[in-house]
Order: sequence, then structure tokens, then C-alpha cells
Amino acid sequence: MISRQLDQRWPAALPYWQLARLDRPIGSLLLLWPTWWALWLAAGGWPGLHLFAVFTLGVILMRAAGCAINDFADRRIDGHVKRTATRPLATGRATPRGAVLLFIGLSLASLVLVLTTNRFTVLMSLPALALAFCYPFAKRHTNLPQVVLGAAFSMAIPMAFAAVTGEVPALAWLLYTANLLWTVCYDTFYAMVDRDDDLKIGVKSTAVLFGDMDRAMIGMLQLMTLFALLLVGQRFELGGIYYLGLAGAAGLFAYQQWLARDRQRDACFKAFLNNNWVGASLFAGIFFHYLPG
Repeated sequence: MISRQLDQRWPAALPYWQLARLDRPIGSLLLLWPTWWALWLAAGGWPGLHLFAVFTLGVILMRAAGCAINDFADRRIDGHVKRTATRPLATGRATPRGAVLLFIGLSLASLVLVLTTNRFTVLMSLPALALAFCYPFAKRHTNLPQVVLGAAFSMAIPMAFAAVTGEVPALAWLLYTANLLWTVCYDTFYAMVDRDDDLKIGVKSTAVLFGDMDRAMIGMLQLMTLFALLLVGQRFELGGIYYLGLAGAAGLFAYQQWLARDRQRDACFKAFLNNNWVGASLFAGIFFHYLPG
């Protein structure tokens, strides 16, 4: 619906809207849930409108910037992959120069937002930007690009603690680790969708690395994620409502394993998408724990 309206009113802008994946919010949601976990845990509840707005808008902008540089890096291979063959750079509807300029513009907009916080948070944003830039190129040099993605996707967590408290305690890195593990889980499901194409063109991923052990490895990582989140609950002294949210996440992990049981493309993609509810379940547990009254 949004894409159709843009196509009618601003046809020249549509490819860049799609390049930034602003028509597909799932990636932003998967980044927002752990960011909100961190904000609420760092602040012991509502972090205030300023920080909530800065981190929410910043996550959306940086996710869009990451998509732009990802497609720039993949512009010569996306056309050979079924799922990505219609992307703007692959079809020529957007230009490589436009993609780089979009990445720079969105990154600068994110920097402006971060500058309204404190100096420590600004400094923390630099490795976050570097990881966002490096991830698209990792799949050419390592079998673990999902780990690089997890590191990039998790940087909002220490930044949130830095913005709220002026420091990054050890517990923030525990939450960071939990989110990194979770990211590897869901992005491996995502990579399983493209595995046949990736094997043909030589792109590396955890789905390729794990091979027939993919579901078992994801299951082990899911258990590690749950254990790390259990420790988070204990260390932050969260109540029973949080553990209900954690139990919901465990049930969703089991459902994802069932979805991907035959490793069919569409089913693996559904398993990936289902992780939105994992993030929501955990945030609900944290949110209601800190809800006054």
C-alpha cells in the first residue's frame, strides 16, 4: 500500500525507499525490541520521551543505512539469488552512487540524533557505525557473517545504557551477548532461505557452514539465548511477569524449529519472521515488571 502510493506520487524516490527497506519493517522491529529492553532495564522503567525518541528513530535510520550499504556490497550477486533478484540495485532502478549517498545521509541523520545525548554515547556510536558498514562485506571473508550482524545489531544495547546511566555495566554486556546469540539464530533461518543460491555463487553464511546440522545448531544457540536471558532476569531482579515473557519466547523458539523441520524456503522465512514475537514477548515481560502499580 505504501509502495503503491509512493509509486504514484514520488516514482523517483520509490527505489530508494525500497533500498532502505522502509516498506519492510521487520528488520527495524528486530532491532527495536532489544533496544527497548536495554532502555527500560537501564532506566528501571520509562526512559523518558527524549531517549525513547532518539533510540527509536536512530535504530530505524541505521537499519535503513545498513540495508543501503548491504545492497551496494551485494549489487553484483543479488540478481543471482531468487529472493533478492528484484531489489532496486539488482534491477538498475537505483544506482550504486545513490546507495552510498543514502548510507551517508542516513548515518549523518543518526549522528545528529546521538549528539543530543552524552559524549560517551557518541563515542559508542562509532564502533556501531563501523560494524554496520563492515557486515555486508563479511560474507565474502568469513563463514560467520551472522556473528558480525549480531554484533552490529546489539550495539544499541550498550549505547542505551551509556545514554541513561553514563556507563556500560557488565550486565549490559550480558544482555548484549544474549541478543547477539538470538540474532545468529534468526539470521541463520534467514540464510537458510538463500542457501541453495549462496552455494552456487560462493556466498558464505552460518547456514552454509552448519549444513545438515543447521537446526541442531540453531536449537543449541536458542538454548544459550534463553539461558543468557534467564541470567538477565536474575541479575536485574525481574519478577514473574518477565519469566512468563521468557517462557513465551521459549515456546516460540520451539515453534520455529517445527516450522523449519523440512527446511523449505517459505517455512524458514516464516521462522525468521516469527522472531518479531520473541522480541515482543520479552519486552512485554520487562515493560509490565516496571509498570507502576
